[in-house]
Amino acid sequence: MSRFVHLHVHTHYSLLDGLTQIDPLIAKVKFHGMEACAITDHGAMHGAIEFNNACKKAGVKPLIGMEAYVAPRSRTEKTGRGGENDTSHLTLIAKNLTGYRNLMKLATRAQLEGFYYKPRIDHELLSELGEGIIALSGCLNGEIPKAILGNEQTRARELVRKYKSYFGDDFYLEIQHHSSETDQEIANRGLAKLSEEFGIPLVATQDSHYLEPDDNEAQDILVCVQTGKTVDDPKRLDMRAMDLSFPAAALMEERFRDFPGACEMTAKIADSVDLQLDLGKWVFPNFVPPGGLSAKD
Repeated sequence: MSRFVHLHVHTHYSLLDGLTQIDPLIAKVKFHGMEACAITDHGAMHGAIEFNNACKKAGVKPLIGMEAYVAPRSRTEKTGRGGENDTSHLTLIAKNLTGYRNLMKLATRAQLEGFYYKPRIDHELLSELGEGIIALSGCLNGEIPKAILGNEQTRARELVRKYKSYFGDDFYLEIQHHSSETDQEIANRGLAKLSEEFGIPLVATQDSHYLEPDDNEAQDILVCVQTGKTVDDPKRLDMRAMDLSFPAAALMEERFRDFPGACEMTAKIADSVDLQLDLGKWVFPNFVPPGGLSAKD
């Protein structure tokens, strides 16, 4: 297996945000010589089965996940501005069938119970449904990076302990490198200190929203549609300066040369996943007829 596996990937199922379609994604994985890849769309698992089947057909190991939106307090509390600034991100990947089922429960309850601008989960659900799930601490919008950037070291440590209690040894600290921006460098240094303090491995990811660097203009238009802005608006959300493409392992290893083992850890995580979806079969509920009747009756 390549020493690097993409564990943070958005497809067009991250609606009006991800540009990448499933088949070209798998082709790119094969082109880079990688044997596994994750799908972690925003707040939903709409693409999981299509991705799983396409991976299997191509001989690629599918890692099925979701980038969850975590509510600032309870998922049932629906106040404040909402939107991107009022939620935090968390990268979740199913390690096994139990984890896959728990991911589906999280995605469902995020929509039915936690929806407020975004489908949101909370720490109560994570403590209830963390079994069988691999968790990465997320991008700069993750709770722990936010605490680091806010110079809230005590809170950052408390969050590490919480996530460790939910996921045990399947919790990792996620570092990224999308530009030379100072915030990312500060977050990475803070995460490295937490890694050393708590003995939690660092894992390098690319927050991929498209395949090629030149795709950033097309993805930018998607974001404009999502946010109701025009490309001429100087105050709009503009991520074109960030590289959100799908780089090869060699480039990732170069970017994270100051964090030994962070790229290799992605392959170890991929190796730890053991998920086989039993598709194409009827599964009926166990129904006991009332009044002493038999199933035949």
